[in-house]
Amino acid sequence: MTCFSFLFRRRLDSSTNQPFEVEEEFGIHNVKLYTYKELRSATEDFSLANKIGEGGFGSVYKGQLKNGNLAAIKVLSAESRQGVKEFVTEIKVISEVEHENLVKLYGCCVEDNHRILVYNYLENNSLSQTLLGSGHSNIQFNWKTRSKICIGIARGLAFLHEEVKPYIVHRDIKASNILLDKDLTPKISDFGLAKLIPANMTHVSTRVAGTIGYLAPEYAIRGQLTRKADIYGFGVLLIEIVSGRCNTNTQLPVGEQYLLEQTWDLYERRALVGLVDISLNGDFDPEEACRFLKIGLLCTQDTPKLRPSMSSVVKMLTGQKVIDEKKITKPGLISDFMDLKVRSSEKTKSESKCTSSYNATFSSDNLDNSTLSSGTSTSATMTFNPPYDRSV
Repeated sequence: MTCFSFLFRRRLDSSTNQPFEVEEEFGIHNVKLYTYKELRSATEDFSLANKIGEGGFGSVYKGQLKNGNLAAIKVLSAESRQGVKEFVTEIKVISEVEHENLVKLYGCCVEDNHRILVYNYLENNSLSQTLLGSGHSNIQFNWKTRSKICIGIARGLAFLHEEVKPYIVHRDIKASNILLDKDLTPKISDFGLAKLIPANMTHVSTRVAGTIGYLAPEYAIRGQLTRKADIYGFGVLLIEIVSGRCNTNTQLPVGEQYLLEQTWDLYERRALVGLVDISLNGDFDPEEACRFLKIGLLCTQDTPKLRPSMSSVVKMLTGQKVIDEKKITKPGLISDFMDLKVRSSEKTKSESKCTSSYNATFSSDNLDNSTLSSGTSTSATMTFNPPYDRSV
C-alpha cells in the first residue's frame, strides 16, 4: 500500500483526460491526473539536461506534454516528511484559483509513491535567478519592466488576500517564488506552505515557515500568521526589485549588509534615490522609484496593523493613491543573525545569492540554511526592534 492509497477516491486513465477527486476531507476536485509514464516521457526520463530547479521537497524539470504544451514538472522527494502535506496544500490552493499573476496548475501524478505537480512552464525563470542572481541573464530589467513586475506581484497578492474566500496567506513571498513568463509578467508560485484563513478569524497560530530576510517579526517571534506577514515579505521584495540586490549580503560593508536597514537609513537622510539599482544608469523616474521604496517601508513597518492592505499597495504603486509619509515608521528589522542555527550546505550558497529557481520552499521542519529551524527559539536567536507587544 502506498502513502497515497488513502488520499484518492478514484483513479482514471489519463488518456480519457478526466479529472480525479481527492477525499472529501481535503475538498479538492477536478484536477487532471497524469501517469508517471507520461511525465517520464515528457522529461526524457527526468534527465539532468531538463532539470531547471531544486529545493527542499524535490526537483523541477522542463517537459513537453502530449498536447505540445511545455510544463514545469515538480517532483516531490519520497523521503520528505513534509511532502504529503505540502503536496495536498499546493493542489488545494492553486487548483481553485486563477489569476494572471499566479502560476497555473495543469495537474498532478499520484501513481505508486510518485507525487508530482505539473505547472505551466515560464520561460524566464525566477526573479532571484534573473534580476538578483549572480548568473548571466540576457533580460534587460529597465525601470518600466521593474514597475510592471512590482505591480503584477501586488495584484496577485491582493487577489489572494481579498478576493478569494477563504483568503489565502502565501507564507513564502520571495524572489525565487516569483516566476516570469515570456512577456516578463510575474507569476507567484510555490503554494506548499500557504494557509487558507476564514474571514471570521483574525489570525492563525502556526509553526514558523518561510525564508530569513522576508519573515515578518511578529510571525517569526510568536507564530501568529495574518495577511500582514505576506505584506511584509512583499515590502522586502519590492525594495529588492528597485535596488537590484538581495535583502542580505554579508560581503558588503557592515552598514550596507541588510537592505531594509540601509533603506531606512537613507530614508531618514532623504537620500532614498541612492538605493536605486545603478545598472539602470540613471534611466528611471526618481520620484516614482522613491515612491516604490517608501511603499516598501510602509509594508515592512514593525507594527503589523500599520502596514497597508495589498489593494491599497496596488493603488499607491499605480499612483491612484497618495502616500502619507507621516504614516511611515521604522521597519521591523532583524539585527542579529549570529545565534541563528542553520545548516551549512551548497543550497544555502545558492539561496543567499538569490539564484534558486522553481524552488520548492522550505519549512521549519525541513531546514535549509536560509530558513528557520523548528528547533530554534526565534525570540532567543533573532533580535528585532521593540516593542514586542504588537497588535495584529
